[in-house]
Amino acid sequence: MPCAAPSGKYNAMSQLDLEPMDSAPKGVPLAELLRPQRLEDVVGQDKLIGPDGRLRRMLDSGELASIIFWGPPGTGKTTIARLLADAAGMVFEPVSAVFDGVADLRKIFARAADRQKTGARTLLFVDEVHRFNKAQQDGLLPRVEDGTVTLVGATTENPSFALNGALLSRAQVMVLERLSTDALAALLARVEAHTGAALPLDDAARQALLAMADGDGRYLLNMAASLLRVPAGEMIDAAALAEIVAGRAPAFDRAGDQHYNLMSALHKTLRGSDADAALYWLARMFAGGEDPHYVLRRLTRFASEDIGLAEPEALPRALAAWQAYERLGSPEGDLAIASLVIYLATAPKSNAAYAALKAATRAAAATGSLMPPAHILNAPTGLMKDLGYGRDYAYDHDDPDGFSGQDGFPDDMARQRFYTPVERGYEREIAKRLAWWDRLRAEKAKGDSS
Repeated sequence: MPCAAPSGKYNAMSQLDLEPMDSAPKGVPLAELLRPQRLEDVVGQDKLIGPDGRLRRMLDSGELASIIFWGPPGTGKTTIARLLADAAGMVFEPVSAVFDGVADLRKIFARAADRQKTGARTLLFVDEVHRFNKAQQDGLLPRVEDGTVTLVGATTENPSFALNGALLSRAQVMVLERLSTDALAALLARVEAHTGAALPLDDAARQALLAMADGDGRYLLNMAASLLRVPAGEMIDAAALAEIVAGRAPAFDRAGDQHYNLMSALHKTLRGSDADAALYWLARMFAGGEDPHYVLRRLTRFASEDIGLAEPEALPRALAAWQAYERLGSPEGDLAIASLVIYLATAPKSNAAYAALKAATRAAAATGSLMPPAHILNAPTGLMKDLGYGRDYAYDHDDPDGFSGQDGFPDDMARQRFYTPVERGYEREIAKRLAWWDRLRAEKAKGDSS
């Protein structure tokens, strides 16, 4: 007996002309059954296909250029490519960079060339285009340039790194966003309109299901398909949902964009002294399977680069946490990393040492191979003594102040200030010492010249 149609906010997509489940071919995935038939039915990508979207403007102009779609899985890249071909009146020729090669492309180019003679156009869709090697990517260029095909590529990797410059220069990169909670809710409403019944979820379970999808529409539809097998009349709460639908690890690619994006987020929230946000990004990296040794390496770098001498204990503590993790492993050692993250986030910050090294490096490159001043050179041989090595060297420990004030720069180079400590943490004390030594140096220089 058919169930009653859903009502209220979960019936938002019921106006779509959807085929009932009973008449659908057996074995066809729900995501395929609900694949949009018009660009207007695609959810979550209004910036591209809305009334003022880039793709909409391109279609309205009648000039569909080659495009690279960049975005996470389940955001509609393949669907939009198919619908673009329909909207532009083009033949859709799909290939996969994982399974298809040069021979498949040649066959497509031959068919496209035959169509071109009759005035028909071809849209070549390359899924996972970043998996083509440089030679394969270069092989696309002539057919794109002469108009044999219009290329639409899809990638989850940053095109700036994954695609060669020649191909990128001939295509527009369009970014697809992970689906928002509202967009995912619209997909669930579409499932319910398709089946004629509300999914057996209470409000908490529905929200948990949307969170599990993590912006991936295809994954959400696959999870919804699992719920359609729940016996009629049974209502599922969040705890029961976790047993029916396996939880999903947050999107993460240890060799791709997420690897660098999450590390950048951790580094910058540490720099911003936001311990809570830093712990969140650390937890995201742990959940995604990031190598803790990589995290510890970056945290040790942070201790030197962004804290430096404002808190001299930062670097030893980073090394201690690294050693503790190596001895304990996960999960016990994870707490040592978390404690280090909190310590680094709450420590005073200074990049004065980092800036000083960069400034000194520029000066070293600009001044070439200037010799150190003779008075600070050792003279182990008589010849070197005759040449003035070590002459007039002032031994600082013999000075009442423990500071001779002698210049350590090359004779032909004026003194420069590379290191300027900040007024935070321990560097405040270092600044006082430097000011004192500057004053003593000036007094001793004045005494020597009088």
